[in-house]
Amino acid sequence: MKSGFVSLIGRPNVGKSTLLNSIINKKIAITSSKSQTTRHLIQGIYNEAEYQIVFVDTPGIHKPKHKLGKQLNKQAYFSINDVDIILFLVDITASLGTGDKFVIDKLKEVEKPVILVLNKIDQISKEEILPKIDQYKNLYNFNEIVPLSALKKDNVDRLLMVIKKYLKDNIKYYSSEYITNVSKEFVVSELIREKVIELTDEEIPHSISCFIEKIEDKEGLVTINASIIVDRDNLKKIIIGKKGSMIKEIGIKARKDIEAYLEKKVYLDLFVKTISKWRDKEKYLIELGYKN
Repeated sequence: MKSGFVSLIGRPNVGKSTLLNSIINKKIAITSSKSQTTRHLIQGIYNEAEYQIVFVDTPGIHKPKHKLGKQLNKQAYFSINDVDIILFLVDITASLGTGDKFVIDKLKEVEKPVILVLNKIDQISKEEILPKIDQYKNLYNFNEIVPLSALKKDNVDRLLMVIKKYLKDNIKYYSSEYITNVSKEFVVSELIREKVIELTDEEIPHSISCFIEKIEDKEGLVTINASIIVDRDNLKKIIIGKKGSMIKEIGIKARKDIEAYLEKKVYLDLFVKTISKWRDKEKYLIELGYKN
């Protein structure tokens, strides 16, 4: 048995969560084109007969504009220092920028294998890949370089083969049936939050959280009551929508993903509340990085 912890780091929106979901073959981390969607360190557990790889999905490293941003960076930096192998993900369709160089400077402070993962190769021609590789090779001596498409699952198997070469532990950290370290309630709440982010305006993501009030499984039907918490009444109105149209759409889309995750029928009841009307203000403040 070979095992180890692998951190996925990079700028926001490079496809870290998409890659994690592709490797685990189940949606356990939410994805969005909007920045700072991932707020927590989520572990995805990949199991084979002779291997166990624990992947740690991290918030995108960026220049923070508020306390939540600072907290997200802090989590990402922690993961760099507390794993065995680092996957540095970049969006191959984007220009190499100051954000990538900032992450590379952080990598120079650690002594462990670093694999450059060039994501989204399905969006460019093969002739464009080599010049992109050369750009990054000139900035850092990566142990390996793997181009892939996380969305299309193209070359993901190759990445797993490369990672296995650097595994040094001989411990099975989790039982084989585990695919993540987070609770069922956490994944469900995140799937709901993803739909809010997907369907609403730019100001919504940084000020909303979702909490599961009740989850009950009876005779193959899972009943879920969840609260979407906002800090202002105008955001509540946006999420509810005209005559409840937005919250209805959020519920329909979220229920579809939750049913795929739980592999059961789901009855989902959503409530939108301002923080002043919710019972646990402290929980909300911790979620947004205002309290430890």
